[in-house]
Amino acid sequence: MRNPNEDPRRLDPVTGNVVREAYADRAEEYTALLGSMANTHESDQRLVAQWASDLRGPVIDAGCGPGHWTDFLRKLGVEAEGVDQVQEFIGRAKARFPAVPFRIGSLGDLDVPDGYAAAVLAWYSVIHLAPDELTSVLREFARCIAPGGSLLVGFFEGDAVVPFPHAVTTAYFWPVGEMSAQLKTAGFKVHEVHTRNDPGKRPHAAIIAHRTDMSIASAGLD
Repeated sequence: MRNPNEDPRRLDPVTGNVVREAYADRAEEYTALLGSMANTHESDQRLVAQWASDLRGPVIDAGCGPGHWTDFLRKLGVEAEGVDQVQEFIGRAKARFPAVPFRIGSLGDLDVPDGYAAAVLAWYSVIHLAPDELTSVLREFARCIAPGGSLLVGFFEGDAVVPFPHAVTTAYFWPVGEMSAQLKTAGFKVHEVHTRNDPGKRPHAAIIAHRTDMSIASAGLD
C-alpha cells in the first residue's frame, strides 16, 4: 500500500516526470536562491574539495541542478561533467558556466559505459527517491563507477525513512545506518560519514563510499 504522505503522482526515477516537472517549474527561482556556491555551507565546500582532491579520471555530478557544484569541481581540476533530467537547469548551467560540460540525463540511466567514472557526486540529488527507487539508482551509480572509485552522497538525516513536504516536491529523511545499508547492497563500502545539525535547519548527512570489485548482481549477498 502506498504511504499516504507520499506524492501519488510519483513516477519511476528513470522517467522522473513528477520531480522533473516540479523543478522545471521552479528552476529560475531555485537557481536564484540556491544555485551559487555563496549559498552553500562552508563545511560542505571543504568536504567536497577534500573528497575531490584524490580523484583521477571522469567524475559525474549526478543531478547537478543549476551546475554550481560541477563548476566548483572543474575549478579544482576535476574532470567533471554535470547531468540532470531538468532541461531548464541544464540550459541555465550551460549559460552560466560555458566551459563546463553539461547534458540531460536521468539518475536511473547515466548513459555511460560500465566502470566509466572515477567517481559520482550525488549532492542531495537522491532526496526525492522512495526506498525502492533509491536502490535502483545506487545500483546505476555502482555500474558507472570503476572498482575502487568513489561516491559522495548528501542527504537529509532522520530517525527513520519517512517522507516530508520539501519545498519543491516530496523528499525523504534517511538514517545514516539505513543509507549505509543501501550503499552496501548496491556494491559500495562506506568509507566516511559526516553529519551536521544547524539551528532551525533539517539535519544533514554525507557519506563517502568506495565501489567494491564485486558484481552488482552479487552485491550485498555476503
